[in-house]
Amino acid sequence: MVNRIFLIAVIIGVPFSFIGSLVDLSSTLMFIIYSLTIIALAGFMGRATESLSAVAGPRIGGLLNATFGNAVELIISIFALQAGLVNVVLASLTGSVIGNLLLVAGLSFFVGGIKYKRQQFNVFDARHNSGLLTFGIIVAFVIPEVFSMQMGKSETLSLSVGISVILIILYLAALFFKLVTHRGVYQHKIEETAASEEHEEPEWSAKKSIIILLLATIAVAYISEHLVHTFETVGKQFGWSELFIGVIIVAIVGNAAEHASAIVMAFKNKISISVEIAMGSTLQVAMFVAPALVIVSLLFDHKMPLIFTLPELVSMVTAVFLSVILLNDGDTNWFEGATLLAAYLIMGIGFYLL
Repeated sequence: MVNRIFLIAVIIGVPFSFIGSLVDLSSTLMFIIYSLTIIALAGFMGRATESLSAVAGPRIGGLLNATFGNAVELIISIFALQAGLVNVVLASLTGSVIGNLLLVAGLSFFVGGIKYKRQQFNVFDARHNSGLLTFGIIVAFVIPEVFSMQMGKSETLSLSVGISVILIILYLAALFFKLVTHRGVYQHKIEETAASEEHEEPEWSAKKSIIILLLATIAVAYISEHLVHTFETVGKQFGWSELFIGVIIVAIVGNAAEHASAIVMAFKNKISISVEIAMGSTLQVAMFVAPALVIVSLLFDHKMPLIFTLPELVSMVTAVFLSVILLNDGDTNWFEGATLLAAYLIMGIGFYLL
């Protein structure tokens, strides 16, 4: 049923988005159409990556979901930087971090916990990711803020570029560690239920999945460019600040693919993939997407230093601490999911009223 709705949304939304970008229609109407179409396209990207995940295993599957899920947000952010919406981009990065750690993980744990009283995942992977999260968010994001207080704009930008290069190198090293040098080292210690060990046939072939990913990414890139130009008008009409648009709206639209995939995997009792998607996506945002955007911004008139507002920093640090504490025992339940969701709602209210 959901897949059919996504198909209808793509069939109607893509051509309508193209037509709407050529004629002068209401910005609010086009904002809704663009957003829904991107979410539908992200749904197809999620199904394609899920098919690839069926034969690649939970680690590679989680990485694929995180990568193609973040591809949508990366595309939107690049066009936003080109339009000079630096604050929206920084806010969307904040929204991705708290959205993945609190909303995605929370919904996954809650939905899976309703069906299964206890779901177990690879605690060793989770602890490894927790260390990287602590570094990527607390060290790499807080340190620039502290040092920038004693720096001018030029020095702050130079610091941001330097940190961005270090983050990207460390992220690539982390992938090399997980997928090459230490691949399978902890595999024998993973505590998985029998249901999560069952082999699942992929919905689509690898070739079909790759073609769909390619076409969907191209469509998302085109629509995202026009979506960005509706932000100012829609924000004024609904009374939304750039901060709220970035933290909530752009983050949810841009990360719809892994949102759906993580929840589906949890419902199928494959909670390891859900955890890998939530934490892996957050790591990718903090250690690759954000630094990449800092470097890309050097090509535009408006440069983006890696400097967040105090509410953004506190929200991200809080999300990391809460996630690390709840994921440290290797299993989940619906109440832990509800706790993460409650934290996300509290932050959402704060950003809306700010």
